[in-house]
Amino acid sequence: MLTNDNNKVQKAQLPFTGLTSEQVKVNREKYGANILTPPKRDPLWKLFLEKFEDPVIRILMIAAAIAISVGIFEGEYAEGLGIVAAILLATTLAFVNEYKASQEFDILNQVYDEVAIKVIRDGNFTTIPRKDLVVGDIVYVEQGEEIPADGQILEEVSLEIDQSKITGEAEPVKKLTQADFLAEGIKEQTYPADKVYRSTMVEQGYGYLEIIAVGDNTEIGKLSTAIASVETQEETPLNRQLEKLSKLIGVVGLGFAGVTFLSLLVRGFVTKELSLSSQQWYVVGLLIASVLVALSRVWLPVIYDGLELAGSKLAAPEWLENNGLISWLKTVGIGLVIFAVGLGLGYPLGLIPGSVNNWVPASVAKALLHYFMVAVTIIVVAVPEGLAMSVTLSLAYSMRKMAASNNLVRRMHACETIGSATVICSDKTGTLTQNQMRVHEADFPSLNSQLMPAVRDVQALIAEAIATNSTADLEKKPLTAPRAIGNATEGALLLWLDSQEIDYISYRGNFQIKNRMPFSGQKKYMGTIGTSSVTGEDVLYIKGAPEVILERCSHILTEQGLEPLKQKAAIASLIKEYQKRGMRALGFAYHDVPQYSSETDLDEIAHNMTWLGFVAIIDPLRPEVPDAIDACLHAGMQVKVVTGDNSETAKEIARQIGLWEKDDDFNSGYLHLTGQQFAQLSDFEASQAVLELKILSRARPLDKLRLVKLLQAQGAVVGVTGDGTNDAAALKQAQVGLAMGSGTAIAKEASDIILLDDSFGSIVNAVVWGRSLYQNIQRFILFQLTINVVALGIALIGPFIGVALPLTVTQMLWVNLIMDTFAALALATEPPNQKVMQRSPRHPEAFIVTRTMAQNIFSVGLGFLIFLIGFLRYIRRDGDISTYELSVFFAVFVMLQFWNLFNARCLGLKQSAFTGLSKNKGFVAIAITILIGQILIIQFGGSAFRTVPLSFIDWISIIAGTSTVLLAGELWRFSTRRRWKNRLGKSY
Repeated sequence: MLTNDNNKVQKAQLPFTGLTSEQVKVNREKYGANILTPPKRDPLWKLFLEKFEDPVIRILMIAAAIAISVGIFEGEYAEGLGIVAAILLATTLAFVNEYKASQEFDILNQVYDEVAIKVIRDGNFTTIPRKDLVVGDIVYVEQGEEIPADGQILEEVSLEIDQSKITGEAEPVKKLTQADFLAEGIKEQTYPADKVYRSTMVEQGYGYLEIIAVGDNTEIGKLSTAIASVETQEETPLNRQLEKLSKLIGVVGLGFAGVTFLSLLVRGFVTKELSLSSQQWYVVGLLIASVLVALSRVWLPVIYDGLELAGSKLAAPEWLENNGLISWLKTVGIGLVIFAVGLGLGYPLGLIPGSVNNWVPASVAKALLHYFMVAVTIIVVAVPEGLAMSVTLSLAYSMRKMAASNNLVRRMHACETIGSATVICSDKTGTLTQNQMRVHEADFPSLNSQLMPAVRDVQALIAEAIATNSTADLEKKPLTAPRAIGNATEGALLLWLDSQEIDYISYRGNFQIKNRMPFSGQKKYMGTIGTSSVTGEDVLYIKGAPEVILERCSHILTEQGLEPLKQKAAIASLIKEYQKRGMRALGFAYHDVPQYSSETDLDEIAHNMTWLGFVAIIDPLRPEVPDAIDACLHAGMQVKVVTGDNSETAKEIARQIGLWEKDDDFNSGYLHLTGQQFAQLSDFEASQAVLELKILSRARPLDKLRLVKLLQAQGAVVGVTGDGTNDAAALKQAQVGLAMGSGTAIAKEASDIILLDDSFGSIVNAVVWGRSLYQNIQRFILFQLTINVVALGIALIGPFIGVALPLTVTQMLWVNLIMDTFAALALATEPPNQKVMQRSPRHPEAFIVTRTMAQNIFSVGLGFLIFLIGFLRYIRRDGDISTYELSVFFAVFVMLQFWNLFNARCLGLKQSAFTGLSKNKGFVAIAITILIGQILIIQFGGSAFRTVPLSFIDWISIIAGTSTVLLAGELWRFSTRRRWKNRLGKSY
């Protein structure tokens, strides 16, 4: 047992006392909090007006203006005012939803102000949120951490800072104390070498700094640079698919609108509704041409989209990309000029009637206006302008819910991509285990020796070897157990010293450090050289992987003193036994350095060391991990453990979590490789090996990066976990980087999702959310496209069966509102279903509309269309159709979609539409809103919606009759469940 008896070391306090609680309050009042003021936002009124820049909204505004103008002469304003009301409703809802979505993303930025910072206050180590830092605080920083505020270096060891965020410098910069800075006379630097700045990264070493500026007064604050921005505009595979789908629908919608308009013209000509002279036809043709030019900003981009989808590389002209109000006015002006020129040329040639009143008869003008309205309606219904908003809402909702389940999403694309992950490369420590390291066994041969002339105090030597080769600290508060701050493994060593009543601060403080070699994933050890307070001489202490340390040793310190190291095999065997039990082992050695200079390479002199001993550290397995691993395997995902630990420890952990099976011990093949073995494989061999690999032990950073690249080359979608600076490359390379909440700032910055609880179980939650999110978007698309097929079909066929406008513009706008907003809100908030883990991952580039969805859309849509066309023909059987009958038709049309909303909720599931409905109160509330809204519009819509009130019996009949849509869906799902159970029973 280590004791303080006979210690020659004087009791040392922390190097700095820090601020008192009272000083913290004073400085916060005087200098402010450590929070950056968010960038100035556009005022809400400006954001609202931006909604009117949408091309579809502008064409509706034109339609409203025409309808109101005609209404002035006819004394009928209802339709025009109805369109205006619909425009205001659509823009307001789009504005509100976009504002709410942006608020969701702002929450993510606030999380970065909660990052724990190690400080000294009231003479004790503690951690506080970054936002609570004040000027004068003493902060401790080490490799991989982010500088939380501008500071002055007080003490440093091999401290190098990456200042690229504020200077663009590619190389890290050496930092010094003010005294050393002045002594060396360094001049040519962008920023002084004795100061560090917020948002820069510690590349190497560690140090203490005094905060000199916080918040907006920091250098980065003055530059108004956001350091923790969320990439909300990043294009993702899902966005590309949705953009392609939107273009396709737009092309189809414009095609339908054009065909319908031409069909109506032909119908009007055949039925004599458009009875015109040749001169009047000239005016009508000129008017249509002028309107087409004036509205070219609506239809011309769709034409280019169609060419793009057909494989053409013809790009749209630059003038078409500018969608500002002035550009629109110019285009409309060109249309008016063409009309004026046509009139000017037509008069001398006798192509225009002499009287303006004879240009176009009032009845013909009204008919043409109706045709135009029908075409506009089709475009409005077909163009899915709400699709992008719906996806944003879905993503924002998912991000908020994922954060509640310990998955902080930093980049929006990760929400969707994690759902298609096929491989998870997981760390061991903290992810599969609890990261609550404790020393289980300490094996130091000299621990029980008495004071000897050669080594005055071997117990103190061991304590110094541990304390000086650690950057962790202990937080001690009255009546509470000590808590490790920093690296968990090093914290376990300090807790062990504390349990032996050894004050690590004394040994660390009295050891005069001259140089330090930080831990390297390549070398697998770290080293510190300085003047020992125990021996009074320069000593090099090293700590790391025991097999690496052991190979560098030639002597051993035993109870009898210093002896040649002859029992390496026995020590290695003993270490291996602990590792087989899933423990992490660390070896310790030292070496006197009689002649040291600043030019000395520590790695070169770290040979012929003296073996002090080793410790076995246990980190219990997280209880939820075995079930989580099993869930991943059943979901068609591979799990690979990638760890720096030795082979035996890695295999034992893999065995405990159910990844390593009994047969794997006898037929391992490529199932388990060490980093060295993996590095020796050729690219071809390695590409084959990664497919069956389960464990990569003693892995170095480049091994992990190579593994990810090789998996991606095989078409895998890879998720990688990591917590250290050396994991950053693999985290960045992976499609989804998953950083630990306790990891370094560099690892977090390279990641896409931060696991706040460090648990593998949270990865499974993220996969469930990712798959469910994608399925929710598919449900919305299924619902929307089904309505599109029906609405387009009715608008096209209606005029040919004697009903020019089966649905008016305002009615279609209400239907559009149901599609784009209410349905999106209802289906986007559908909670995740664990059954998504029963299927294999989707391909990330697979088209979002699956074959099953397409069959559903066209079969259901065609069924609705046939029924509705038959219904129209039935109610027009007497050759006339009344407003009452059209009101019934409108109600039937919407109620069919209402019940189909419940069917869309079951996409990908065999369960009833009512299963779990109580858990989604939002869906129920929105469904009720749609039903009540439809009833109110028909009962009180009047001429604006071309409706008359229906009786109670009418409504009961309509609701009950259309509910057969849901009944048919329920019967289909019931029969599917029965067939599935029968097949399952036969398989047994």
